[in-house]
Amino acid sequence: MTENKEHLFLIFENLFKIKSECSSEILCGCGLPDITLKQIGYLKVIDSYGEITFSKLAEVTSNSKPTISEMINKFIRMECVYKKKSPDDGRVFHICLTEKGQTICRSEQRALFQLTEKMMYSLTDDEVKMLVGILEKVK
Repeated sequence: MTENKEHLFLIFENLFKIKSECSSEILCGCGLPDITLKQIGYLKVIDSYGEITFSKLAEVTSNSKPTISEMINKFIRMECVYKKKSPDDGRVFHICLTEKGQTICRSEQRALFQLTEKMMYSLTDDEVKMLVGILEKVK
């Protein structure tokens, strides 16, 4: 049984490596191969709100407003976000993702889709059905 466990581990390790390579390709395509997981996490928070104020982002991420301002300025330079004035209060700005920012924060999902495509290309229809049946048993 230990041999099977090790073999399964190696198979999953290879699948994760392929997914990671797909993610890297996506991030390199955006011109940001060195973006950190923490930065991607902040972009995901902004994405989940659609648009968010500096104050709300500071609250949600448990950061100070100056830290958020510094981070957002960096994201603006990276062309991941932009600021827009609130129509209700000209002193308030909303942070929104650019198309590039959306691509980055959704890169993991796109990478999984690419991995799935590679698997579909490598397997017959019957093998895909069998794999789906087996993986559905894992809870």
